[in-house]
Amino acid sequence: MLVRIIDLAFSVYYLLILIRVIASWIPELQRHHFMHFVYHYTEPYLGFFRRFIPPIGMLDISVLVAFLMLGFLKSLLLSLVWRLDFMIGL
Repeated sequence: MLVRIIDLAFSVYYLLILIRVIASWIPELQRHHFMHFVYHYTEPYLGFFRRFIPPIGMLDISVLVAFLMLGFLKSLLLSLVWRLDFMIGL
């Protein structure tokens, strides 16, 4: 059950970041009220990577690194939960 909740939470966050990336290409979407919600919850995470990874021309590769790190964190967290479940199950 906990694994499913963690997987769902990461999937939702992936989706929020993807929505933000798509909205950055379409100016009309940036003004939508829902985007305030998206920016509010994704900016702390994405801003962290932008501080260390400058854009290359018009391309912001910090988002790619953020996606990769999110996948790594998801795998790490799920691995820890599975191990904890195995240890408790003994």
